[in-house]
Amino acid sequence: MYISSESLIVILFVGLVAGWLAGKIVRGTGFGIIGDIIVGIAGAFIASWLFPKLHITIGSGLISEIIYSAIGAIILLLIVRLVRTGGRF
Repeated sequence: MYISSESLIVILFVGLVAGWLAGKIVRGTGFGIIGDIIVGIAGAFIASWLFPKLHITIGSGLISEIIYSAIGAIILLLIVRLVRTGGRF
């Protein structure tokens, strides 16, 4: 599998924006820039697995990828918050 440098920059940008957006929506769980990128990218993987199984489509393009990734990152942050606090929000 080959990822060009332009694709890598787009993936990192989408991950950063999605992680930042998820951190703003789910307050108190910010992880910094690198952590936000990781959460955003992990959220993109979660969303790319979950949404097709639920037959949910938003559209195509960069904005829809950011929305998908942000929703996945929010789900991931809520799970992390549940694990950290012992089941309490």
